[in-house]
Amino acid sequence: MTEEYENELPPSGEEQTSEKPQYRRGIKSFVIRAGRLTKGQEGGLERQWPVMGLELAQGPVNPVDVFGRDGHVVLEIGYGMGQSLVAMAAAAPEKDFIGVEVHLPGVGSLLNMAEEAGVTNLRTYKEDAIEVLKLLPENSLDTVQLFFPDPWHKKKHHKRRIVQAEFAQTIRRVLKPGGVFHMATDWEPYKEHMLEVMDVAEGYENIAGKGNCVPRPDHRPLTKFEKRGERLGHGVWDLMFRKV
Repeated sequence: MTEEYENELPPSGEEQTSEKPQYRRGIKSFVIRAGRLTKGQEGGLERQWPVMGLELAQGPVNPVDVFGRDGHVVLEIGYGMGQSLVAMAAAAPEKDFIGVEVHLPGVGSLLNMAEEAGVTNLRTYKEDAIEVLKLLPENSLDTVQLFFPDPWHKKKHHKRRIVQAEFAQTIRRVLKPGGVFHMATDWEPYKEHMLEVMDVAEGYENIAGKGNCVPRPDHRPLTKFEKRGERLGHGVWDLMFRKV
């Protein structure tokens, strides 16, 4: 399950001096969960954070400088324990991956698995994704991934869902022309909410056509949770929207 955020643009009447979004903190739609680090997670952090860790204190970050090449760049928001992100990075060494996760055990798990897999085309933040997005240049990412975000099932909590109109434009700013915002969810009402928001979002086109989802692409690994859900007859929906 991924982390989530909601943001608000400045109140009406406030001047914006550039196209870069100006944020004031709205409702945080992620919850920090307490959890102890395993020895493997501790080891991953100790050995690999100096190599793969990125921090807000470093200031604006250009993926070309981070990876030393101008390649296809993927940003994943809320990678959980990191299994699928490490698998994707290992399967596509020609691409560069940046993960964002707020939970320390997940970051430690990702770093430990990346080390074991010999992955070098991966970096991670342990931060609020909105703060990270502020530091990325416009038109700098080829893909943004948001897999299985918290659907906030109760109606009174729907405002906490990450996929909102303002967030769609936040993502659009950092996507290259033709770049893709790829979402996945196993909660059908949230799928409907995502389609409702994204099908009318300015500057996007639904790759599958308005109101439709795409088949799971081969590059998105099946998680154990997803496999179990399939056996139980639960649905999973992938949505892809291209920046136009």
